[in-house]
Amino acid sequence: MRKTLIPLLAAAACALPAAPTAAWAQKVTKLVPGSAFHGVHGIRFAPDGQLYAGSVIGQTLYSVNAQTGEWRVVEPPPWGEADDIAFGPDGQVVWTAILAGTVYTKRGKGPAEVLAKDLPGANSVVFSPDKKHLYLGQVFLGDAVWELDATGAKPPRRIANAVGGFNSFDVGPDGALYGPLWFKSQIGRIDPNTGAVTVVAEGFKTPAAAKFGPDGKLYAIDTAVGVLYRVDIATGAKTKVAQLTPALDNMAFDGKGRLFVSNMSDNGIQQVDLKSGKLRQVIKGALAYPADIAISTADGKDTLFVADAFAYRSVDGQSGKVTTLARAYSDDIANPSAVGVAGDKVLLVGGGSIDVRDRLTGKRLSISEPFAGPTDVVGLPNGDWLVSQEGGEIIRVSGATRTTLAKGLKAPVSLALGPDAVFVAERDGGKITRIDLATGAASVAADGFGKPRAVALTAAGDLVVLDVGAKQVVWVGKGGERRVLARELPVGYLPDAPGGGIAVGAKGDVYLSSDVENAIYKISGIGR
Repeated sequence: MRKTLIPLLAAAACALPAAPTAAWAQKVTKLVPGSAFHGVHGIRFAPDGQLYAGSVIGQTLYSVNAQTGEWRVVEPPPWGEADDIAFGPDGQVVWTAILAGTVYTKRGKGPAEVLAKDLPGANSVVFSPDKKHLYLGQVFLGDAVWELDATGAKPPRRIANAVGGFNSFDVGPDGALYGPLWFKSQIGRIDPNTGAVTVVAEGFKTPAAAKFGPDGKLYAIDTAVGVLYRVDIATGAKTKVAQLTPALDNMAFDGKGRLFVSNMSDNGIQQVDLKSGKLRQVIKGALAYPADIAISTADGKDTLFVADAFAYRSVDGQSGKVTTLARAYSDDIANPSAVGVAGDKVLLVGGGSIDVRDRLTGKRLSISEPFAGPTDVVGLPNGDWLVSQEGGEIIRVSGATRTTLAKGLKAPVSLALGPDAVFVAERDGGKITRIDLATGAASVAADGFGKPRAVALTAAGDLVVLDVGAKQVVWVGKGGERRVLARELPVGYLPDAPGGGIAVGAKGDVYLSSDVENAIYKISGIGR
């Protein structure tokens, strides 16, 4: 896969406490329910039959009951970041932190340890059937295949380099490694002794994982088309077994020979019947990781647009109905981390790009890149954009021309556009800054926040701020008066990472995304 500290909170409560006020009778409700994980990636069955599942953005390793969907945290952030998982002898579990470039392990009931480090893109991992060899694939942030010493005593041995993205793979009956070459649309075989790479099968769009089943056959998933195939390693012929949904990540067989598949966009796991192709949902979320939200109102109806890390989605502001507009890998979207609405367009921030989509159809109109760590974007009436960047700048984009409107800001993470100014949430500055659109002059609009993660404007020009440091939403009037609209909110999963957006509807309803629960809340009745 391409691929941020507290356990997830239970999603049972439907309302959260709000600050009492005589003038306003605000109500806080959960518009979209929460879910487990924060995008689910590698899965593997432990010797005791429990299904382990990893989350990269969530930095958590989980254990899941494959029958009931019940889950628990095995290793919390930050060492829980897991892209793939493997089980060795004597209860040893190994998992890969792709972003950290680290391989972690636990031995029995012992604490987590660093098994190997300085391996950017540490991704796929598997033990040989006899547990004597441990193999690792680097993908996306690196491109190599290694053998690791499961004891940690010896340095890694590089088997092959520049192979084409050896994603989740398996060890075959001949001792060779079989797995997807992500960037070559192939299934490959790698000799662990010589590093020689042989193409086994072709004709995939984006193969993501390959595993041998109890029948000795090789099974592979194509994330771009959502298909499970059976692959004949002798002839390269592939047979479609089941149609799933795109954004597949990994797969695992249990002790009974049953196959389970993970899906990043669905934040879920399914069981696949290998004979009939029928699917059983073990666990699934309405949202995967709602990093940011933006809003559009038409005919009095609010529609939210969600940058959902592994998908681009819309949400009905009244019913909470979620519609998936694009999925990672199948619709060619980079993992979206922020979103803005500009008239009939929606602007998605993902990686170093701005992806422009038609607001009604969800179809891509254009893409603009590269940007240096973009964190948010808003559209001006004349078609220009304002883009905030990690380095502290606000960039004005006018066609092919880019100019710096402001710089020296402390982690500008959210933008709200007013008639003659843009308001910037400076996460590390603890304040909301007003930037004059004509001159770039900066002034403090409101300060004294813990970690302001998102800012929005009401129709009257007042500020609404999501403060993940204080876990509350604060209304700030133009005269400086304040009210806490809701407190003790499940926000701030990883305060220094993307996650948590806020938007105000035409009738004054306030919407916010919970990066802890993967939920969306609605605050009604604020009186403005």
